Amino acid sequence: MQWLKLWLRRLLVVGLGLLTVWLITFVVFDAADQRLPLALAVAVTYGLAAYVILPRAIRIALRILHRGRVPSYTITGDGLPGDPVNLVLIGTMGQLRHAFAAAGWTQADPLGIASSWRMVRAFVLNSPYPTAPFSTLYLFGRGQDVGFQRSIDNSPRKRHHVRFWGLLLDRVEQSLDTPSFWLDAVRPGDDELVLWIGAGTKDIGFSLTRLSFQITHATGVDTNEERDFIIEELRRCGAITNARPYLPGERLTIGKVNRYVTDRLVTLAELVPS
Repeated sequence: MQWLKLWLRRLLVVGLGLLTVWLITFVVFDAADQRLPLALAVAVTYGLAAYVILPRAIRIALRILHRGRVPSYTITGDGLPGDPVNLVLIGTMGQLRHAFAAAGWTQADPLGIASSWRMVRAFVLNSPYPTAPFSTLYLFGRGQDVGFQRSIDNSPRKRHHVRFWGLLLDRVEQSLDTPSFWLDAVRPGDDELVLWIGAGTKDIGFSLTRLSFQITHATGVDTNEERDFIIEELRRCGAITNARPYLPGERLTIGKVNRYVTDRLVTLAELVPS
């Protein structure tokens, strides 16, 4: 009976995929092609397909497949695996900001129309934008609380960056292998002592997302190296203490995530009071 349910779900996903292709090709493009020049019709179709239709179709497909496993990585807005979680810092929001400021990193601007447009211009012209916004990734049912970055060669195309989600300390006592642990959308206050769960990666250029083909940064494969780089940056300026590797429990499924590789270690450190 279980295999029958699985095959029915897969058939539904295949049907959804065919419906999505039909909608993009014979409804959206057809309508745009009748009213606009070919190049503009293709651009409009791409925009609607990549940023409206495909993300929603992917989310529906994931619900059909009941993908409810405990993650060891963040989730994109499309419901796909994002950056792996690879470091944790203990402290307040003020201590977190002070630590990265001392290391010479800048806090990312909130993602919005103005900041997105400025980022596009900076990316195309390769002009500096040290506080460029991050795309939104999700953990604990919400987007990142804060993000920090350090550009490489003063270019917006290449940068070290890390996103953080705050987690109240009393939540840590709860079981990591329960779905409710990962669906807490409550954001801790700025003065509370919390765990800052971080996902650090390195942007190295231009890429397209899987399935939805949205324009995004290409990221470096070795997230272990990036984790170690971030920890060393904070240690060098005296912003953290008592750093040690932590191996998540075997209950979590950890290994290759998307195009990343991970050694399964999460580095935990305590922020030094500013």
